[in-house]
Order: sequence, then structure tokens, then C-alpha cells
Amino acid sequence: MDGTRLREGREKRNWTQQRAARALGVTQAYLSMLEKGRRAVSAVLARKARKVYDLPATVLPLPLERSTSEWSSRTRDFSADLAALGYPGFAYLKTKAPQNPAGVLLGALDQANLDARVVEGLPWLVLAYVDMDWDWLVRNSKVRDRQNRLGFAVSLASEVAARNNDADLGQKLRHRLAILENARLAREDTFCHDSMTQAERNWLREHRSPVAAHWNLLTDLKGEQLAYASP
Repeated sequence: MDGTRLREGREKRNWTQQRAARALGVTQAYLSMLEKGRRAVSAVLARKARKVYDLPATVLPLPLERSTSEWSSRTRDFSADLAALGYPGFAYLKTKAPQNPAGVLLGALDQANLDARVVEGLPWLVLAYVDMDWDWLVRNSKVRDRQNRLGFAVSLASEVAARNNDADLGQKLRHRLAILENARLAREDTFCHDSMTQAERNWLREHRSPVAAHWNLLTDLKGEQLAYASP
């Protein structure tokens, strides 16, 4: 979150700086400096501002470039992360504090193996938070050679948007795909299912969808199979 987003949140509430400062627990002078970009918005204040101003999870802090591996930890509970961000497939789980969806998506895509139910939720993240920090996400996916997985997730999201007749969302997703197209890798990969057998790999090379083949991924997942896609 930067100062501009902080100011926009206050103006959305139609609050004065004095009222907002009291709600955020800072002085009016300090809030003024934050909104003007003269001070950086801390992670703690960003989380508080999200609650006070009722802002989307995309304003939450993202990990520093050097610490993205922490968000890719095998001990992360991505089903809980998805539930906290509103994914209906895990609505039954106890909610926890949400994380920035871009960080959750990158962390999940960086896994060698994920539960199939979590994998199905990744295109939903793209759909639900299409305005997440795309520059950060693409840059860090390239660092970790996960741009093909990201491209496939966006492609599936684009298929869902088309089935749902959401033209505006579809246009945004096509723009995202155009950016990733230039970074597409030639090497073969899976969609977070590296433990599959050689027999499964051979079968998928012959039976995967054209979209999966385009992104050089061994997977049988298709947009039409996702529960949140309209029939």
C-alpha cells in the first residue's frame, strides 16, 4: 500500500484526515505525510487501514524480493489462504487473516505438488483479484521460472470469464496473457503435480488440452471443469 491508496481509502469513506488519523491511531500530521508519499506505509498500518477503510486484500503487503521463498514454504496451508480470500471451495474452513492474493498465488504456483482442490482454486484467485500487483507477480514468477504455470492459470481464468460472459474481465485477462506470452518457457513442466509417474506424463502429452500444450504443462485441467465456471 502506498500513500495514494491510503488517501483513496479515506476519501472512499468521505472522512477528514483528522477522523481517519484517529481511526488509524496516528496523528493527522503523520497521516498527511503518508498520503503525500513522504513516509512509507508500514505493513502493520497497511493491515489496519485495510480493515478501517474496508479495502481489498490486494493492498496488503507483499514479501520483499529476497524473501519470496518464505511464501513458497511447503508448510503453508494454501487451502486456508484461499478460504481467507473468499474462495467458495473452502468456505467451510475456519478463516484466518488474509494475505495478499499475489503472494498466495505465487507461493502456490511454486509448489512441486499441491492438492487438486487447491490447484482448482488458483484460476479463481486470478478472476477474483484481477487487479492484484501484476508487475510484482510476473517479475517474481520469472525469477522462479513459474511463468508458464501462471500463464496457464490466467488462461483458465480467461476461459471461465468467457463462459460467464464477462467481457470486461476477459479483456483484462487477455492483457495479462499478452505480457506472459513473451516470457513463455520451452521446457516441460506440470501444474503443481511433479510427483506424477512417467506413464501419467506420457498419457498427458497425448491427451492434454491445447492450452496446456501451449504452456508446455502436463495437466488435464480445463476451464470447463472448474466449479465456478457457468455451464
